[in-house]
Amino acid sequence: MKSLFILCVSLPLFAITIIDRPIQFNQKRINLSKTYLKQHYGLSQDTIQITPKMIVVHATALDDLEASFKRFDPPVLLSDRTDIQKASSLNVSAHFLIDRDGTIYRLMPETFMARHVIGLNHCAIGIENVGGEEHADDLSSAQLESNRSLIAYLLKKYQSIDYLIAHYEYQDFEHHPLWMEKDLHYRTQKHDPGPLFMKSLRQSFPTLKGRP
Repeated sequence: MKSLFILCVSLPLFAITIIDRPIQFNQKRINLSKTYLKQHYGLSQDTIQITPKMIVVHATALDDLEASFKRFDPPVLLSDRTDIQKASSLNVSAHFLIDRDGTIYRLMPETFMARHVIGLNHCAIGIENVGGEEHADDLSSAQLESNRSLIAYLLKKYQSIDYLIAHYEYQDFEHHPLWMEKDLHYRTQKHDPGPLFMKSLRQSFPTLKGRP
């Protein structure tokens, strides 16, 4: 089992505990990420660093933490993801994964590119939440509070962040300056994490922009 590192962050207005549980981030994943940046955004970079400008909130469509983690862990896309296989063999991932009880896990460095949202990965931090099977808007109250704390932490750390969106809202950015997707046919229909959850979450961040 991978070792876990627990980070406790205390700031004047809140405290947050983040457990580092890294997914596999070997040279293969880094190379695939560089290729993704080039092919989809036209960005030729020596590193896979991003400058965060938005936070995208997701649900895993699985009600189990371990099953959710295993989906993100391998560097190469799982064989059942035929819907996005043609676009890249890079596996999907996110920077954070929040369990049903509100425990926050950091899966990868916050400023590495993760494949979690079409068109916007080059500038987006992804937060996955365990749950949402069959498009259910069923994330827990503990997850809501942890999302609030995590987003507040990220806003304090990265003052470049201006947007907070749900995964299901990503296509609203197609004509926005942040949208950089070069493949006109690479789109998927998303429903996560659910409008009720997002409505409650947004109430805590009135200064963050949503849909453009």
